[in-house]
Amino acid sequence: MGICIWIFLIILGSVFVDSKVENGSVLIDGESGIAEIDADFICATMDWWPPEKCDYAFSPLKIRLGGSLQDELIYETEDQTEPCIPFSKNTSALFSFNEGCLPLSRWDELNNFFNETGAKIIFGLNALNGRKLQADGSTVGAWDSTNAESLMRYTVKRNYTMYAWELGNELSGSGVGARVKAAQYAIDTTTLKNIVEEIYDGMEPKPLIISPGGFFDANWFKEFINKTTEILDVITHHIYNLGAGVDKDLVKKILDPSYLDKEANTFKQLENILETSGTLAYAWVGEAGGAYNSGHHLVTDAFVFSFWYLDQLGMSAVYNTKTYCRQTLIGGNYGLLNTTTFEPNPDYYSALLWHRLMGTTVLSTNFTGSKKIRSYAHCAKESDGITLLLINLDKTTTIDVNLLTNSRLKSRPHIELAIQDTKTSDSRTREEYHLTAKDGNLHSQTMMLNGNELTVNPDGNIPPLQPMLVSSLEPISVAPYSIVFAHIPYLTLNACGDSVMDV
Repeated sequence: MGICIWIFLIILGSVFVDSKVENGSVLIDGESGIAEIDADFICATMDWWPPEKCDYAFSPLKIRLGGSLQDELIYETEDQTEPCIPFSKNTSALFSFNEGCLPLSRWDELNNFFNETGAKIIFGLNALNGRKLQADGSTVGAWDSTNAESLMRYTVKRNYTMYAWELGNELSGSGVGARVKAAQYAIDTTTLKNIVEEIYDGMEPKPLIISPGGFFDANWFKEFINKTTEILDVITHHIYNLGAGVDKDLVKKILDPSYLDKEANTFKQLENILETSGTLAYAWVGEAGGAYNSGHHLVTDAFVFSFWYLDQLGMSAVYNTKTYCRQTLIGGNYGLLNTTTFEPNPDYYSALLWHRLMGTTVLSTNFTGSKKIRSYAHCAKESDGITLLLINLDKTTTIDVNLLTNSRLKSRPHIELAIQDTKTSDSRTREEYHLTAKDGNLHSQTMMLNGNELTVNPDGNIPPLQPMLVSSLEPISVAPYSIVFAHIPYLTLNACGDSVMDV
């Protein structure tokens, strides 16, 4: 018997060694917001890649239709006599495909789909049309807008609604496959603006003018923005900060707070350029898949990727990014939906919870404690109070998080608020959504919500996303390798008042 007890104590001791609990606190500035995002902040992309490419391979929802091959895509016209030929494989061509044609019949089908789903469509136009591509990737000449103008006129004629027209894909800075100088790109964007003003004359609202849809290069973007201050509505940039999908260190990067922090510099630089330029344009992340070349199976389509994705959403919002477009809605190994079953991957549920819970006003947060905790807070969406997002990148440590704010409760203005003051009785509750991987496997494609599997029913409907109710006297307990959304309805801060924050 003594030996059995001794063995049991050894086992129990190992459990306590492997599973630790630490305290932390998050201070929320409740006096004023620091940024604003769009109500439909969540956006997804749809790419032009044909089936041959895929070998390595929310309402409303913004959908960006574009990607690498958009600058190789021409559009069928109503008076066209030659065949409208799709993309075909050619290893010596740009992106290894010959120029492809979009049939008007297909454009009709797409717009019927967009109309039925209520999606807001951002269409990426071919910005290489008319230019001569040099051997070094540079281009000569201006954008030939004739074919794009034909598509836009057809679109208006058929009463199809476009939320925005975006010019080009990844041609900024050093470009991807090809590049265009900032001064020329500004001229081309002005051309697009003039065409939209003419075609949509008398129609409101007019589609937004978006550009350049490329990777951030501070000097290029600054010159471009300064030359389009009265032209551009939205400036878009792309993010693949984890490197190639084949990189064996993807998970290591995702779980490294210092690595995740590096991308903040891009957001900060772009925000500063916009603020000092005098432009009215605002920033979007127009495409972000984390790891390029279609991501990596069981990483970018698995639970572990929600750490990166939700951190990106939170971080970008802090720097006044209005919309964040995920690559992709479906396709590759980084889709929100499974490419075979069309069922949601874990990031779909992460995006849906963000969409439902995180309001437009962004609050300043400062976490004290473990460096493995990422914290973001917004005024709650269409509800009282705030929503706090906590991400625990630690493998073995549970973090008990206490909430503090420098603001006073609007209902109790004489009390300086410390939410977890256990000396006083408080029967209020908050709503918590705890996200974990099935069986603790970060590579699982099944996400757990409060211990329950998130799977669609036989009719294809997603499950209800029900929170657990927790007393306000308890800290928010964030388990190892988990994510928590906490909606705190009783925390009514000045920053979340009825008036709209100035931005």
